[in-house]
Amino acid sequence: MTRIKLVVSDVDGTLLTHDKVLTDGAKAAVGRLHAAGIGFTLVSSRPTIGMRFLIEPLSITLPIGAFNGSSIVDAHLKPIEQHLIDPAVAQRGLDVLHAFGVDIWLFTNDRWYTRNPDGEYVPNEKRAIKADPTIVDDFAPYLAEACKIVGASPDPVLLQRCEAAMKEAVGTEATAVRSQTYYLDVTPPGHDKGTFVDAMTRRLGMSAAEVATIGDMENDLPMFARSSVSFAMGNAADDIKQRATHVTESNERDGFARAVETMLQLG
Repeated sequence: MTRIKLVVSDVDGTLLTHDKVLTDGAKAAVGRLHAAGIGFTLVSSRPTIGMRFLIEPLSITLPIGAFNGSSIVDAHLKPIEQHLIDPAVAQRGLDVLHAFGVDIWLFTNDRWYTRNPDGEYVPNEKRAIKADPTIVDDFAPYLAEACKIVGASPDPVLLQRCEAAMKEAVGTEATAVRSQTYYLDVTPPGHDKGTFVDAMTRRLGMSAAEVATIGDMENDLPMFARSSVSFAMGNAADDIKQRATHVTESNERDGFARAVETMLQLG
């Protein structure tokens, strides 16, 4: 087997616990990757600002993928490559989310906008990305800067139906996929976690055979497909596990660290 030279990890549900904690085990595991000369970076549905707190403790120097890989930033969060949702498509997406009655968030490169400060998942997102939302009456002034639109709902079945309606509404003009059972993300078309892996292999001059990926949700599947070794977390749904080459423990049982140990053995 080709030696692994790069590990690309999802963040929520993978690297972090359910309480958004970076465990000592996860930090130590990344340290072992660095010590072995294996590159490490992150790609997440998170906004750019929500990745900042992970860079120093994980000693990340490589580019990072935000907004499901549609934005690539350096370790100082300076944009290297950024793509936006077309304003007309963004409005179409907002209309679908409104029709399903879910909370709506709009993210630009450096801001999180919502019309509902009391939304059920607002405290969760504040804790997760360590930033507060900007409360607005209307999203229209920000449509031209939209990096991601999110529908948040505690009803996973409703959100699954909303995802299907969203895909029909935006077609190939945006990517719609759930990053959590309670979050539906709408991001620019043609860019996902798989294209981020492609960008990293080009940048680093390596092949997909030298890349390992790890994640837990449907939006991680494109990067699984771009790597020779992929790990689904134990907390992932069965259909996600079936698409990975390995299954590790859950994010509450240091599954990330256990996956890294397997990667090091493979290498």
